[in-house]
Amino acid sequence: MKGMSQHAAASALASKWVWMSHAGSTNDELVALARAGSTADVPDFTVVATDDQRNGRGRLGRRWVSPPGACLAASVLIRPSTPSGRALSPTAWGWFPLLSGLAMTRAIAELLPHAGSVGLKWPNDVLISGRKVCGILCEIVSDATGGFAVVIGTGVNLTLSVEELPIETATSLGIAQATATDVDTVLASYLTHLRRLVRVFESAEGDVRTTGLHDDVSRICDTLGRRVRVDVPDGSMVMGTAESLDELGQLRVSLDTPSTRAGELLAVGVGDVTHVRVV
Repeated sequence: MKGMSQHAAASALASKWVWMSHAGSTNDELVALARAGSTADVPDFTVVATDDQRNGRGRLGRRWVSPPGACLAASVLIRPSTPSGRALSPTAWGWFPLLSGLAMTRAIAELLPHAGSVGLKWPNDVLISGRKVCGILCEIVSDATGGFAVVIGTGVNLTLSVEELPIETATSLGIAQATATDVDTVLASYLTHLRRLVRVFESAEGDVRTTGLHDDVSRICDTLGRRVRVDVPDGSMVMGTAESLDELGQLRVSLDTPSTRAGELLAVGVGDVTHVRVV
């Protein structure tokens, strides 16, 4: 299959491997495959990847575009299954972006001289020293047989120079002096960690407490303990301190504005969270 020899380590980890010389969005490509095909056609851990994504999407409809060859875009299809054969509880699906973030955090940390500089900004950005190196977008899709799956899309800045960065608060593996910045090494490491984490999650039927996954994600979540601004979809905004993650993977924020709600714990499941710098 095209791309397998060039990306031998990564392609070997996929149940089905699709390498694209360029794509509009790897998530769109994989979602379309899943909707049109059966479980046999698009099995669990199907991977669609490219280093030339031209119309990528982030959370809240943001566009994500990069120079050809400088970034990795990869989408992975997960068909959650449990030992009992029961469907995974709907309340557990919110953990997939966080598990993906944990997997990518571990993969990138292995490539850096200072592993402690890598963290997760809730719910879907991987940071190096506070600067974004990777974004994550998860989408739930129903297939031709009526089954449900989740498509986990990631975009990693591999070799972008300072001048090529899309925003001032971004970075790349090259800028961070990673020991490897090639697609195969980065993607293979990420897929290895992701498969392991998802299997642990499924084996416990989504119980993040007994598996230690809740603690693992909380430990690397750079948002916890920070003062944050939360812009919610209805247009309102609140500020407070990010205290913890709840059982659904939501961010629990202790509000400090408005004063009538000071101290109230707000569970944030959808919204844009910004780390507020203390000056």
